Amino acid sequence: MSPETDLPGTGSAGAGPGPRLLLVRHAKAEPKGRTEDFDRKLSPRGRADAAETGRWLERSPYRPELVLCSPARRARKTWRLVEPELADPPPTVYDERLYNAAPNELVTTLADHGAGLGVLALVGHNPGLHQLAAGLCGEGPPELLERLRAGFPTAGVVVVDLAGGWDGLAPGRGTLVDFWTGTE
Repeated sequence: MSPETDLPGTGSAGAGPGPRLLLVRHAKAEPKGRTEDFDRKLSPRGRADAAETGRWLERSPYRPELVLCSPARRARKTWRLVEPELADPPPTVYDERLYNAAPNELVTTLADHGAGLGVLALVGHNPGLHQLAAGLCGEGPPELLERLRAGFPTAGVVVVDLAGGWDGLAPGRGTLVDFWTGTE
């Protein structure tokens, strides 16, 4: 599905009545077991997919004002390959709490960094990222909600509008606006 250009908050000024969250799953990494999990590199496919995610973000109407990124090597590299594809890349904060974080830790981190921001991107890991996305999204196009329930592929992007603000992140309070997986 392509982003809707007439949705509130799709411009650079931020997200309409509430903030907008872009959840970006790191790109495909080397298999587990070759190195410590934190230090896993992106696979060749992952490097290509990350750059494609950046091109999609640049074509999309979604403009994050800040990026929160896990410090794990595969997440950092994903963002470093996305960033050059953006005409005006936002500042990035690498927060250790995002490494393999559970949804409640992701919510805390978003609340800590999101004050005053209209659009925030978070680059992280499954299963926490998928659990957060599925838990937040109580509304949205049924076909997108069904795809999200089925999984959150590497290098995918979930776009969620949040009615309650960064301090009011709660299950079912978000609206799924877009879900890009690179297969479109």
